[in-house]
Amino acid sequence: MPGAARALGLAVRVLDVRAAEEFEPAFAVAVREGVQGLHVSQSTVFYANRTQVTAIAARAGLPAVYGFREFAMAGGLISYAASLPDIWRRIAGLVDKILKGANPGDLPIERPTQFELVVNLKTAKSMGLTIPEPFLLLADEVIE
Repeated sequence: MPGAARALGLAVRVLDVRAAEEFEPAFAVAVREGVQGLHVSQSTVFYANRTQVTAIAARAGLPAVYGFREFAMAGGLISYAASLPDIWRRIAGLVDKILKGANPGDLPIERPTQFELVVNLKTAKSMGLTIPEPFLLLADEVIE
């Protein structure tokens, strides 16, 4: 990632957050340092507190991309992630094979193949952002 960011002339700043009480201070650091956008980790601490995280990001005026669609549903600007229903279907298929006698060690490791882009236009408008039409056309879901 740093190589790609560097090629685009972008600086990457990692803010380590391990508990919900660290959200506000981390966002304050991001604002103070002039961070222009965020990628929020798929960590369980963020997922479990997604409504709080998305609200803080919006209040701070920081555009953010999240790793699960539930963040966009909770008010986050954009999510781009593997489709969890697709992953669950694949897991069910593997469980079925194991229950029918397959050795788990013989089953191939699978990677996600379906991804979802969700854009929350309500959040974009509240932040004064305009999402380009070509980008919206790529979205699997647009929340208005």
